[in-house]
Amino acid sequence: MSILWTIIIGFIAGVIAKFVMPGDNEPSGFILTTILGIVGAFVASYLGQALGWYLPGEGAGLIGAVVGAIIVLFVYGLFAGRQRSTL
Repeated sequence: MSILWTIIIGFIAGVIAKFVMPGDNEPSGFILTTILGIVGAFVASYLGQALGWYLPGEGAGLIGAVVGAIIVLFVYGLFAGRQRSTL
């Protein structure tokens, strides 16, 4: 149930992060934004567990997932910007 909850929260976090951090280098597709939000939720969960904020097996909350999704979108924007500028 924990992974399913992380996926649901990540879906919501991806949509919120896209509204918070719009841009040309960001993914424009709904599915890619959702996947990056889910990845951000997993990043926030594992980072929070490593730092002792969450117990083992406990996932990140909505705010942590949004922050994780924003971080993933930022990193994605950096790499997508490099690829577009070299072409």
